[in-house]
Amino acid sequence: MDYQNLEQNYGVYGAVKEYEPLNRYTAKTFGWMCAGLSVTFFVAMATYLSDLIWYVFAIPYAVLVLGIAEVGVVLYMSSQINKVSVTTARALFLTYAVLNGVVFSAYFLIYAFPSLVFIFGATAVFFGIMAAIGYFTRADLSNLRNFLVGGLVFLLVFWLAAMFINLEQFEIIACTVGIFIFLVFTAYDTQKIKAYHQAYSHDPEMAKKASIFSALQLYLDFINLFIYLLRVLGRRK
Repeated sequence: MDYQNLEQNYGVYGAVKEYEPLNRYTAKTFGWMCAGLSVTFFVAMATYLSDLIWYVFAIPYAVLVLGIAEVGVVLYMSSQINKVSVTTARALFLTYAVLNGVVFSAYFLIYAFPSLVFIFGATAVFFGIMAAIGYFTRADLSNLRNFLVGGLVFLLVFWLAAMFINLEQFEIIACTVGIFIFLVFTAYDTQKIKAYHQAYSHDPEMAKKASIFSALQLYLDFINLFIYLLRVLGRRK
């Protein structure tokens, strides 16, 4: 779903009376994001504490299969959000959170638990600050789209290159770039909530699906910010 094409597809913002207040719509979106994070956390903890993690990762290519499944869910949800029902959109979001929880259980093996808690708290603070900036600023953050896409391309190229070339000495630089990119993404995606709310004010069904899609984007911002902070500041076992 393209943020910049909303006006073309659904008319001028504010042309129709809003179906619910913006603050309530935003609260519901962040509520779904928090629900996704909670599911991921509890699945990760359960997988780790039950020792299921050893059975999962003993399966050849388990991480690759889980990664492909996650990408598949996101791509399907992104491409079919206009066609699926609200219930399906929510189910896809929670499915992604469960899959990510299984993957994240590995971090309990790699990093000390107090370090994970500290980094999670730091992520929440930074995320909250940038979300507030995105919500309250009057600046049009959609102009940052090309910059953010460029940042994602840089990170993708770096990690692909790191698979074949030893780039450990540049990892801190890449992680620092990742932290900055996803901090900006947090503000950018938070502002998009307001755009979706206006664009779909005449279509409550689509507005609900757009809210879930926004929750997924914010969830991904939080998760990626957490991962990059963990790589820089986390204490390994």
